[in-house]
Amino acid sequence: MTVVEYVMSASNHIFTLGIEEEFQIIDPETRELRSHIQQILGEGKVMLKEQIKPEMHQSVVELGTDVCGDIRDAREQVVRLRSELATMAGKSGLKIASAGTHPFSHWFDQHITEGERYAEIVKDLQQVARANLIFGLHVHVGIPDRATAIHVMNQARYFLPHLYALSTNSPFWVGRNTGLKGYRLKVFERFPRTGTPDAFESLSEYEDFLKLLIKTGCVDNAKKIWWDIRLHPFFDTLEIRICDAQSRIDDTMALAALIQAIVVKLHKLLYNNTTFRVYRRRLIDENRWRASRYGLDGKLIDFGRETEADTRTLIGELLDFIAPEVDELGSRQEIEHVEKIMREGTGADRQVAAWETQRNMHDVVDLIVNETYERLTVPEPNVAAEMKI
Repeated sequence: MTVVEYVMSASNHIFTLGIEEEFQIIDPETRELRSHIQQILGEGKVMLKEQIKPEMHQSVVELGTDVCGDIRDAREQVVRLRSELATMAGKSGLKIASAGTHPFSHWFDQHITEGERYAEIVKDLQQVARANLIFGLHVHVGIPDRATAIHVMNQARYFLPHLYALSTNSPFWVGRNTGLKGYRLKVFERFPRTGTPDAFESLSEYEDFLKLLIKTGCVDNAKKIWWDIRLHPFFDTLEIRICDAQSRIDDTMALAALIQAIVVKLHKLLYNNTTFRVYRRRLIDENRWRASRYGLDGKLIDFGRETEADTRTLIGELLDFIAPEVDELGSRQEIEHVEKIMREGTGADRQVAAWETQRNMHDVVDLIVNETYERLTVPEPNVAAEMKI
C-alpha cells in the first residue's frame, strides 16, 4: 500500500471530517440575541436528532455533521444543516447568525440552558461561565491510532495561530470595538484548561495527565479540557477548536480543508519517519496573541528563522507546505478560497468595515446574518430589508 492509498483509506476512518458550528439566535427587529433554544430544539430533535445540540446559553445552538468522507460530503452536510436550522428559526420569526461574538448583546441578559451539565459548570466557574457568550467552529479529523495522533497534535500546535488569523470574526464585545480582530479567544481564556496545550512525549503521558486531573477532582471527565487542539475524549479524532464561528459557508469549508490537509501532511511525515519541529507553548502563544490582535494584518514570528514575517507570507508558506495533500484530498477549491480570504480579509475585517460606515451595530448584525444565509436552500432574498431597518 502506498502512502497515498494509506492516508486516503476511508474504511479506516483516517482523515474523515466532522464539523461543528455554534450559531446565534437573532431577533430580526432588535438584532439582539434571543433565548429561544428550547423552542427550536423541539422540532430540531425530530429533524436533526443528534446533529443539533443546546449550549450553555439559550441563545446559542450547535450543529454538527455526521462523519464525512471528504470535503464535498462535509460541504453538503453543512449547507443542509444550516438550511434546516434557518427554516426552524424562521417559523418562530427569528434568524440565525454565525460569528465569534455578537456585536452588542450582553451576556447578563441571556438565560442559562436548563440541565445538570450546565448547572455544574456555572456552579464551578460562576461569572466566568455566565459571561462565556462566544461562538466557535470545531473541526474533527479522524485518526484512529491515538498514539500517532498525539504526535500529530504536538506538531500541529505550531499552526494554530495561522488558523486563528484566517478565522478571526469577533472584533466586537458588548457594543464596543475591542481593537482586536479576534476577541473570542480572550473571553474563553478565562476558563481553566484552555489555550495551547503542552507537548506530550507519548499517549501514556497524556493519559496519565488526564487520570491525575480526574483523580484529584479537577475534572470529572476529559471533555472539560477545552484546549485549542485536543484528542477528543470519546471519538478517534483530533479536534481543532481555535477558530471563530464563520459567517460564510465558504470560509468554514476553507478552514476545514486547510485543517484536514495540515493533519494529513504531518501524519504523512511521521509515516515516513520524518517529523515537523515541535515548538514550546510559550513561543506558540506569542503568535496566538498576534493573530488575535491583528488577524491577517499583523506579523507572526518565524521561530525557525528567528524573525518577524507578515502573517500572509507565513500562511502562503503553509499553503505551499500542504499543496501535495490538497490535490490528494480533492480540496483545491477550498484552499483557493483560503487565498481569497488572504486577499480580501476575514469576517472581522468585514464587520469592522460595516461598522465604520455609520458606526451602527445593527449594520454589523445585518451583515453577519446575510452572510450566514449565503448558499442556503431557504429563500432569503434580502435579509436586511426584512429586518425593518
